[in-house]
Amino acid sequence: MKMETKAVHAGDRKRNPDAPGAFVPSSTPIYTATTYLYEETAKLDRVLGREEEGFSYGRYDNPTRAGLEELLRELESGANAQVCSSGMAAIHLALLAALTDRRKSILVASALYGSTVTLLQQVFEPMGVEVNFVDFCDLAAVEKKIAESKPGCLVMETISNPLLRVADLDRIAELARAAGAALLVDNTFASPLLVRPIEHGAHLVVESLTKFLAGHGDVLGGVVVTDEAHADVVRTLSRTLGPVLGPFESFLTMRGIKTFVLRVERQCANACRIASWLQSHPRVARVHYLADPNHPDAAVIHRLLPEGLYGALVPFEIKDAKKEDVFRFMDKLKLIVRGTSLADVHSLMLYPAIASHREIAPKQRQRMGIGDGLVRLCAGIEAADDIIADLDQALA
Repeated sequence: MKMETKAVHAGDRKRNPDAPGAFVPSSTPIYTATTYLYEETAKLDRVLGREEEGFSYGRYDNPTRAGLEELLRELESGANAQVCSSGMAAIHLALLAALTDRRKSILVASALYGSTVTLLQQVFEPMGVEVNFVDFCDLAAVEKKIAESKPGCLVMETISNPLLRVADLDRIAELARAAGAALLVDNTFASPLLVRPIEHGAHLVVESLTKFLAGHGDVLGGVVVTDEAHADVVRTLSRTLGPVLGPFESFLTMRGIKTFVLRVERQCANACRIASWLQSHPRVARVHYLADPNHPDAAVIHRLLPEGLYGALVPFEIKDAKKEDVFRFMDKLKLIVRGTSLADVHSLMLYPAIASHREIAPKQRQRMGIGDGLVRLCAGIEAADDIIADLDQALA
């Protein structure tokens, strides 16, 4: 099935063989129970022992959550999906799974979400895990660093936050496998509509459900999608640690995903128009956008992404702007929401220096290319003309 059809149908209309009657709900209901019973204790024993499919306890599984996990597994082309209470919980779970029975060393892309960097430096390093950074867009440097550090896990983003760099996912997957390392990819900026990293050789994929998938700014959640080799360890760790998504959030995410393809296609089209307009604005020093033929990763982008779908993110640099200039610009926005997220139905503007990369030291931010004048726009589904008009008056 195509992505549009999977988004609407996967995970729904499950018959409960133990329930009386023959009805099947057209959409997955919200199951709030924490405990599930069976006529025979022997069956409960088999379910608890994972010898038979079923539900026993909310930390282990839940019918609403299971429907969402089936849907996400289908969208990401994985063997298993485990949903979590946040995107960061998903990244934490995936890192633990990746390092199980592997050397406790992680090689990380130098362009990465700030909170992921904080997790690695303030949680994993104090636990004795070696963390090294390298430019994943420089394959020779990646290969050299793998030989030097012998990592158990490589971590990257499909499209980097916030400057939209796109590394050669296929080649990095080959390097990881040759080194016996797991490749963990954060696919939040791309979503499975643009890229499905497991199809390119990744072992584990994480996404923030909060963003494009749920898409309406009312759900906090994350997911880890795995290949077959990592399915059991992620499932076991999730059962033990319990970073699970609640049934209400699972229901809302499934509901949001039904329109996910329509929303993202519209957001991509809006972003393309906005990026083109911004490039000619006298107050804009530089626009970062994946459709730019002069993008440093243009060849990889052309190969990995579908034609015409270049994402909803449009970071741009306001000419000669300091923090106070950016604050004035953002305070003048009337339609675009000033918020610390992305991929809602409404357009969102974020200032990386005080939000996504706030915990990164200023000098490190500068090395990452995140200057004081950089802002990050995520296009919503509004009329593109209205978004552009709001930017125009705020930049005036």
